[in-house]
Amino acid sequence: QVQLVESGGGLVQAGDSLRLSCAASGRTFSSAAMGWFRQAPGKGREFVAAISWSGGNTYYADSVKGRFTISRDNAKNTVYLQMNSLKPEDTAVYYCAARYRRNAWFHDRVNEYDFWGQGTQVTVSS
Repeated sequence: QVQLVESGGGLVQAGDSLRLSCAASGRTFSSAAMGWFRQAPGKGREFVAAISWSGGNTYYADSVKGRFTISRDNAKNTVYLQMNSLKPEDTAVYYCAARYRRNAWFHDRVNEYDFWGQGTQVTVSS
């Protein structure tokens, strides 16, 4: 089993920055591809960003490209999401997810991930 714990959310103003962290435990972190998703009230869970096990490949939703950066530190078993130039439409609960499968990876699909954190709230005021 894998435990994922997100932190770093909060209330900020438009244009501000936040860095989310997701600490993993329970299995070899460096074997996992990691993703960040978000869910706004009344909406489905949507893809934000993903990173391969080595960190060599990163992927972003069009809505956050150029503003958000995903990274990982395998020595610390942690994945990060640096969020700059935040907008009110970024308001959501943000979840990190881990994937240990070795088949083809459709990184933007919710059902591609094996384990999920409990989420952290990000609220951006205008």
